[in-house]
Amino acid sequence: MSMSAQPKRFTEEFKIEAVRQVTERGHRVADVAERLGVSAHSLYQWRKRYGQADCTAVRREADQAGEVRRLKAELRRVTEERDILKKAAAYFAKQSQ
Repeated sequence: MSMSAQPKRFTEEFKIEAVRQVTERGHRVADVAERLGVSAHSLYQWRKRYGQADCTAVRREADQAGEVRRLKAELRRVTEERDILKKAAAYFAKQSQ
């Protein structure tokens, strides 16, 4: 009984950046695919989808999704810092009594 490998899932940002390496920076598809660990076939498909001039809305959406992820991570970090400071303030308030 053989188990088939799950296909890798890549974010829209990853795909768009991979396509940019080919379309805007002039790298060869085979080189980019090998460097990023994707198949050349996938990269050609992504180029079809994202490499057209009218895909600025898709790129903008992907950029916004990346920004949302970044902001959520920052919010998590700041919330953790706040919680640590609250605990420290409570501890020192007890110590000073």
